[in-house]
Parts: sequence; structure tokens; C-alpha cells
Amino acid sequence: MKKILLLAVVCLLCLPLSLSAYNGQLSFKNGKFKIVQFTDIHWDNKSPNSAKTAETIQSVIKAEQPDVAILTGDVVTSAPGVEGWKAIINIFDGAKIPYAVLMGNHDAEVVAKGEIYDMLLRSPYFVGAKGPENIRGCGNYILPVYGSKNKQKIAALLYCIDSNDYPTLKEYGHYDWIHFDQIAWYRDQSTKYTQANGGKTYPALAFFHIPLPEYYKVGRSDTKLGVMNEGAVASPDINTGMFASFIEMGDVMGVFAGHDHDNDFIGLNFDIALAYGRVTGADAYGDLVRGGRVIELSEGQRGFDTWITTPAGREYVYYYPSGLNSKDEETMTYLPAKNVKPKQHGVAYTYYEGKFKQTDQIAAGTKLKEGTMKNFSIKEAPAKDHFAYDFRTLVNIPEDGVYRFYTFSDDGSKLFIDGHMVVDNDGGHNDRQRKGMVALKAGFHELRVLYFEDYMGEMLEVGVSSRKIKESVLPDDMLYLPE
Repeated sequence: MKKILLLAVVCLLCLPLSLSAYNGQLSFKNGKFKIVQFTDIHWDNKSPNSAKTAETIQSVIKAEQPDVAILTGDVVTSAPGVEGWKAIINIFDGAKIPYAVLMGNHDAEVVAKGEIYDMLLRSPYFVGAKGPENIRGCGNYILPVYGSKNKQKIAALLYCIDSNDYPTLKEYGHYDWIHFDQIAWYRDQSTKYTQANGGKTYPALAFFHIPLPEYYKVGRSDTKLGVMNEGAVASPDINTGMFASFIEMGDVMGVFAGHDHDNDFIGLNFDIALAYGRVTGADAYGDLVRGGRVIELSEGQRGFDTWITTPAGREYVYYYPSGLNSKDEETMTYLPAKNVKPKQHGVAYTYYEGKFKQTDQIAAGTKLKEGTMKNFSIKEAPAKDHFAYDFRTLVNIPEDGVYRFYTFSDDGSKLFIDGHMVVDNDGGHNDRQRKGMVALKAGFHELRVLYFEDYMGEMLEVGVSSRKIKESVLPDDMLYLPE
């Protein structure tokens, strides 16, 4: 009766309460909160490989000691399903670790979703819920994560969403999608949490099984960490706008899916990280070493670190929001700092006029002016079209690390550090951003930007990011006039 009453309260107020016997709550510990995502377990109770899968899960849990485990679908995919789910539940009950479960496209082929959650709700460590009955799917719920010291104050949110399984008509493609009523539920909950927090969004993550169509853009990018060995993303053919809602609501930092066993990449799309977990099940297809994805949140910050852990150990770390990673830190050659001691902030420039199509034509133009300014700017250019700048400055790098510079320009631009081209945004084009990475020792480095404006529209913005610096325009106090 108590569970029925609690369920009614949850559905009425849309609060993300756990309906299990687990009487604790998810909380940061010493400013950190660690999640392990297991995906595509593909448990077959009759298979001898199940022992290997259990060993993988237990090994990752032992190595990482997470605060919660989240299973993102395709958990038990072979009959007998009930016995399979009992085995899965026993793994996490035995580890005494809170865990949440989401449905994949194969789970309901063996046991009905409602029956699965009925079993899970009897587990003392299950922290999820069936979710509202008036929207599509089963297992749409929110897990609040509370503060280290103030156990009554929410510090982060974990959105768990059922990505469903197959569409009603084959003409709609092979895989289903997150439906409009689910998106409306997410938007409503996000709004309520933000309003309750004084209008400030909570740092949030989202978890579901089938990746969004936007994953393909990240998979093709050269800034991702990890692989797209499948050569594609098995997303729905119909895009219902889940990603657009994440952007509009402004709370979700990262999305974590499964489904494609030979993909494990993570990368940024419009400042939201789109990531795969690492395939976990020994009976699942794919060649990747089995393991789990770890996500570590930092309390009071809109950021997280994430990496893959297998029984062999940890792999490279990805840093959000910078999009940089430890692989680059370990493998790139660091440029040494210059032995200079500049005293005055600013940027030196040479101004040219002429008809340019590439930055290497700038020096052949008519040089009309030299001077200094506070930062990179083309606002004082005497001409509206057909002009160019050669900017030179010293950038003060605060600590050793990998830095990503960008130019956002119309028309062409190039950025050099210590004579090395880092950003190539050359040629005639509308406003667009291009980025490049460089490993730098702490101290001063020569920074040069070449820019030209051909005609119709002009702009230039120069920015930077690092593991500790959110992408932004280069600040005045990092720039010094060359000696």
C-alpha cells in the first residue's frame, strides 16, 4: 500500500523519488559524484559467457567504487528472461551499489517492460521508477543528486529516458524515437527544477539507449575521443527534437547512450557532449574490450570528467566542457615558452588594403597603417571591404597543457602559435568558426593572426579553451605587446 501511495504522489507531483526499499539518497562525496554506465549487457542466462559479463561488471565496480550505476538498455536479451533479470539484480544487490535501469530495443522482446520494473522495484538498491503512466515508454524518471554537506539541496540532475524500441510502421525506419510527450515531460520537469533553483539550471546529464541523429556529426568530427568503428550511428530516421530541447532548456551537459556496440566516442555538438558507453556484455556483438563508461561530476561546477574502464584499467579521460582529453596531453609535443618579459598589454597590428582571396596575399597588399589595440578587432578598419590585418601579440599561458584556439571570421583567417599554424580558417566565406589544438608550456608564446575581408560582411573573433578555461574570447589580460 505504501508503494502504491508513493507512486501516486510521484505521478501527481512529478517528483523523482525512488520507489525502492533503498532508503538513502544519491549525494556528492567530498565534492565528487561518480557514475558508471553499463550498456548492452545482452545477458543470456543459458550462456557460459554470462560469467565473463558478471566479472566485467564486478571488476569495474571494484576499481571505480561508483556512487551509482546506470544500465542503458539491452540488459537481458534472451530467454529465460525472468531468471536473467534475477541474475542481474543479484549482481548489483551483491555489490550493494545503487543502480538505475533504462530499456533498450531488445529488452521488451523477452519480458514486458512493466514486469521488468516490478522486479527491479523489489530490489533494495534500485533507485529508478516506472515513471509517469501518461507518457510513452516505461522508465522515464529523474534522479536528483544532493550536495556533499547540505543533504537537502539538489546539486545535479540525472534524466533517465526510455528511447523506446521499434516504430509502428516499417516506413518510419528500423528504430523508434523519443516521442513528443516524453520531450514535453522533460521540458516541464526541467522548467520546474530551474524555477525552484531561483531561475538557475542545475548541471544535468541524460541517459537513454538509442543514440540521437546528432551523434553522427560528432562521430565524423576530428575532435572526438574514441571510435566510430561501425561507420555510422543507428539512430532513428525521424528526428523529434530531443537535442533541440536540451539546447533550449540549457541544463543537460552530456548525453550517454548505447546500442551501437562498436562505437564508444564522445565529442561536443553545440556545447553538449554526446557520448556512447562501452559495450559490457560478452554475448553482445563487437570487438571492443568490454567495460563501462565512468562519469565524474564536480560539485558546484558545470563540468565533468569521463573515461572508459575495463578489467585492464582506465583509458583516456575526456574533459567537459573544454572537449580536450588526456590522450592529447600525453602524446602531443609541447612548445616551450619564450624567454621574454613583456610589460604592456595589447595587440600590435599592420593594416592593409587590396583585393585578397587568401591570407598569404596580405603582404602583397598596400600597407597603410601600423599601431596597437587592446585586443583583436577589425571595427576601426577605414574601409568597408577589401582590407586585411596582420595581428601580433604574446599570449600568456597560465599552465602547461593542451589549448584549443579558434577564429570566427568572415572572410578568411589563420592563427599561428610560435610560427606553427594552429587554426586554418582561410579563403573567402561567410562567418564560420574553425579550431585547432596546440600543447604549450606555461609562459609567453608568440600569437599571430592573419585576417582579410573581401566583400559583403566582415567579422573576426579569436578565442581559446583549455581543460580549465571554458571556450571564450581571448581576454585582454592574457595578451601582451611584443617586445
